[in-house]
Amino acid sequence: MSLNISLKQNLDQRQHALLASEFDKKKKSKLVTFFLWFFLSIFGAHRFYLGNIGLGVAMLLLGWLTLGIWPFIDGIVCLVSTVEKVNDEIEREIIAEIA
Repeated sequence: MSLNISLKQNLDQRQHALLASEFDKKKKSKLVTFFLWFFLSIFGAHRFYLGNIGLGVAMLLLGWLTLGIWPFIDGIVCLVSTVEKVNDEIEREIIAEIA
């Protein structure tokens, strides 16, 4: 997060507006993540949505073997920290494209 703040300081007003516009289009929603986790966690849908294809496939193939414990715990982790990390990375990529 602090890295993104320092990178944003080098942008002008037009670039800030472009960053905000692009970020609003690409950011991942905690609400969508929650609903995907709540209804489709055993299939790893929330991981596919967040771009973690490898973990999504692993959860799709092995999540049922843990009787739903792995998807349950993973959903909580996603909602607490992973969505913010993914959004920070998206913002960093947009800043790199703009600058």
